[in-house]
Amino acid sequence: MAATATAGTIPLPDAGAAERMDPKRLIAFFAMVFGMFMSILDIQIVSASLAEIQAGLSAGSDEVAWVQTAYLIAEVIMIPLSGTLARIVSTRILFSVSAAGFTIASALAATATNIDQMIVYRALQGFIGGGMIPSVFAAAFTIFPPSKRSIVSPIIGLVATLAPTIGPTVGGYLSHAFSWHWLFLVNIIPGILVTIVTWNFIDFDKPELGLMKKFDWWGLLSMAVFLGSLEYVLEEGNANDWFSDEYIFLGAIASAIGALVFFYRAFNVEFPIVDLRAFANRNFAFGSLFSFIMGIGLYGLTYLYPLYLGRIRGYDSLMIGETMFVSGLAMFCTAPIAGKLSTKLDPRVMMAIGFASFASGTWMMSHMTADWDFYELLVPQILRGCGLMLCMVPINNVALGTLSPERVRGASGLFNLTRNLGGAVGLAAINTILTQRQEEHYARLQEHVQWGNPEAVDQLNSMIAKYNSHGLDGATIAIQKLSGMVQQQATILSFIDVFLILTFLFAALVVAAFLIKKPQAAPGGGGGGH
Repeated sequence: MAATATAGTIPLPDAGAAERMDPKRLIAFFAMVFGMFMSILDIQIVSASLAEIQAGLSAGSDEVAWVQTAYLIAEVIMIPLSGTLARIVSTRILFSVSAAGFTIASALAATATNIDQMIVYRALQGFIGGGMIPSVFAAAFTIFPPSKRSIVSPIIGLVATLAPTIGPTVGGYLSHAFSWHWLFLVNIIPGILVTIVTWNFIDFDKPELGLMKKFDWWGLLSMAVFLGSLEYVLEEGNANDWFSDEYIFLGAIASAIGALVFFYRAFNVEFPIVDLRAFANRNFAFGSLFSFIMGIGLYGLTYLYPLYLGRIRGYDSLMIGETMFVSGLAMFCTAPIAGKLSTKLDPRVMMAIGFASFASGTWMMSHMTADWDFYELLVPQILRGCGLMLCMVPINNVALGTLSPERVRGASGLFNLTRNLGGAVGLAAINTILTQRQEEHYARLQEHVQWGNPEAVDQLNSMIAKYNSHGLDGATIAIQKLSGMVQQQATILSFIDVFLILTFLFAALVVAAFLIKKPQAAPGGGGGGH
């Protein structure tokens, strides 16, 4: 059974040290946080600059999408594995080697001369970088006393949500000001510094090399097939018309078989690749569910806003980045407030406020038109940024703060995996809904734009007359323009449908937040148990 720790069993350094943190550990922790920031930032840093990479490597539009997909597939395999690796080789070796490998892979990606090289280097970058993310969450909940959690939890929550949000902004700026190579070169100096600091300063745990003899290689292989195939199906499904595509169909079968073998071994071998027993802790299970749905909101909206701005408003990557920066700024300003509130408010109330803020932002976006610009998007983005931070801090505390220290390392990998899988599932669902609803709206609008509709005929005639007066083929241009207007309106309506679905999803979470058992207040707040 999962250990459900009370406040008294959370790992506390000796009583005298509870309030006094070792400066060496603080330096190590902040270096780890920066490494995690780089790793998460790199998921989205290429998203606004894929066109530049495509042109630079002479790649097709279907090939260049793999620059992002390869990273995500590799990272999603490493994240749950990292807890087991940290136990075997220690956090120090896992993190510093991951930081060094991530830096080398970044340098290689900058030197890529064709799309095949880029995809391989990005997969390496994602796999090795994925080892840095859960280690930070595990460190935060094992080396810090609960009284410090109101400071530490907002920091890791901010990094986990801010990095993907400002990724398009940073990427757009770098590729505009310099070249796409700098999307990867920017990691090198910080990566070297993080490697050196973490190698010299991390001392949280000792390696258990004897566990290597019990390492479940079949479990690792089945998990890689399960998660890798699942991520591929979710990423590529909508573009390839889902199961009508042979590769998507085979990917889904491979994922199902991999899942069966993985879950069988997880519950039957002595030293499983991932310890799933943490889900027996009710708060961890609910925290992971909320993390999954936060992944939908975090990655879904980081995708939807730029898509609207690019497709409807015609913004380039830099203009999109500048508009998207509002959410990041709102998160940054809300983080210290969220930290303070976590010591005073019931975490369930705090989550409910955060979910309500998120739902309010998406509800406002459901009233969008083709004319919406920076100022119309301002308040929804602020509500989204504030809501994310108000949710993330209590979710982190509730999910990981009630687990025993020996379980936190493995559980932090699972917890981070749920957020990434939520993002993958959310993006697949959003893309599918957008495509299907756009076709339906287009067909419905088309019914009204026909010769039997006097308004449509008047509009068409006035456009024909306008273009004829300029000596152009008025009829052809007018029909193209009218078709474009109908297509644009259908796109807007499909966006509205997605924002309404997200509104209902997050409104439901306001109620679901109270299904969690209230964690007992830890000394100074933030990390109790049942």
